[in-house]
Amino acid sequence: MKKVLAFLLFPLLTFAQEVDKKEWKQLFNGKNLDGWKVKIRNYDLNNNYGNTFRVEDGLMKVRYDAKAYPAFNERFGHIFYKDKFSYYKIAVEYRFVGDQAIEGPGWATRNSGIMVHGQTPESMGKDQDFPISIEVQLLGGLGKGNRTTCNVCTPGTNIVYQNKFDKRHCINSTSKTYDGDQWVRAEVTVLGDSAIIHYVNGEKVLEYLKPQIGGGNVSGHDEKLMAEVKLLKEGSISLQSESHPVDFRKVELLNLCGCTDPKASNYKSYFVKSDNTTCVYKKGKKK
Repeated sequence: MKKVLAFLLFPLLTFAQEVDKKEWKQLFNGKNLDGWKVKIRNYDLNNNYGNTFRVEDGLMKVRYDAKAYPAFNERFGHIFYKDKFSYYKIAVEYRFVGDQAIEGPGWATRNSGIMVHGQTPESMGKDQDFPISIEVQLLGGLGKGNRTTCNVCTPGTNIVYQNKFDKRHCINSTSKTYDGDQWVRAEVTVLGDSAIIHYVNGEKVLEYLKPQIGGGNVSGHDEKLMAEVKLLKEGSISLQSESHPVDFRKVELLNLCGCTDPKASNYKSYFVKSDNTTCVYKKGKKK
């Protein structure tokens, strides 16, 4: 009898596994910067000054060659993916390498970030330092003491943390310190305007609510973008150039918004936001 049950259940289990297979989209193809837009402070959109963002050895690299950067001069940069997202998971695998650019600010040593729910690069001012966004701050250890990663910082934004409206620019996570040039996986679950959750190497390290426009710590932006305090439901995704060399070997996204009708062929049980206009049905099947 057990053998019969196992035989009958096997197709069902297989079907469930196929339905629930997570379809991560690779935003970085390992070959070039197709699908990405560069914005470096004091330069026009898509002027990748000094080849700051480049692809070598299958890695997306951020570099500051001495000829282009005899001094960093606050040329903060961001590389934006072409699409906006609302409900999703974004994951990057990163490492810090080498020495900081000459005259890079002290706080930016072994410092980068994933900017989520951001403004578009087209809407940034030429001299703007950071996009209005929520920053998942990536930090490397300094060889002594504790230095957490996957913290949250808020250029032009605010959040609710531990059930309180919190205007601090940065809040530390509970992660451990990652010294040296080891690879670290940072994963962020973004749930529209409700919650954002940070993970480091699979461990939850920070959670906060209600990301919204309205904070400080951003300059050179169009003041009209800050005229109305509003919750951030969607936005751009970008990676930072803050004066320390960093490598990204993976940048991938799992969309959490889609078809939630189990009758559809593209149904996924892990979707948390319904968009049944995307549902696909096999020929002859009823909706």
